[in-house]
Amino acid sequence: MGTVVSIELADDLPEPRLRELIESTCAWLHEVDARFSTYKEDSEVSRLQRREIRPEECSADLRLVLDRCADLWRETDGYFDAYAKGPLDPSGYVKGWSVEVASARLAAAGSTRHHLNAGGDIRMRGAAPNGGPWRVGIRHPWEADKLAWVLTVRDGAVATSGTYERGAHVWNPRTGGPATGLRSVTVVGPDLAVADAYATAALAMGELGLTWLAKRVADGYESAAVTEDGRAFTSPGLPVAP
Repeated sequence: MGTVVSIELADDLPEPRLRELIESTCAWLHEVDARFSTYKEDSEVSRLQRREIRPEECSADLRLVLDRCADLWRETDGYFDAYAKGPLDPSGYVKGWSVEVASARLAAAGSTRHHLNAGGDIRMRGAAPNGGPWRVGIRHPWEADKLAWVLTVRDGAVATSGTYERGAHVWNPRTGGPATGLRSVTVVGPDLAVADAYATAALAMGELGLTWLAKRVADGYESAAVTEDGRAFTSPGLPVAP
């Protein structure tokens, strides 16, 4: 996964059961990493890249991810592109998808109050330990010790894509070069895989992404963005803490 994952369970369950749920979640995320890593030569994605296996021979999970990446490529007018840098790299979808699936698996196993954070891609269900909504701080895109926004979410996902930590890691497929124009994009919505992909696509679009994001509100996805020259934009329903 290339990142740190934190798991917080607020359920009133026996401690051994909570440990079981955490262990099963970690096992799932390690399984995803083994299958989808572009750095491991024996991963399914790497074998597909080398054409050792055909798409129809891939696992159901990989076929699903490839189909969703193709859907998002069409939905974003090509700005979300698993082939943006040449070889297949579905990582921009996989991280959010894997955490969304992990949350669904936890819910099915009896955890109705939890918070999963994979490098800033966050999925929350139910109430926080204090009984209220979960609070999510969005890092200031220039000052690491400050927050740009604090969001309150009870059931939903928060994904942020930016250039302030990993540098130019998102590509603009139109120019073939690093994305410019936006410093940070945060998307809040019901599905983390979609929110993560939308944040990545909007960052790739640059300032055109602001208009594109505004059209996603009708589908339940609110957003916040900061431009490279320091202007901040939020959609009307962004759940900002008072």
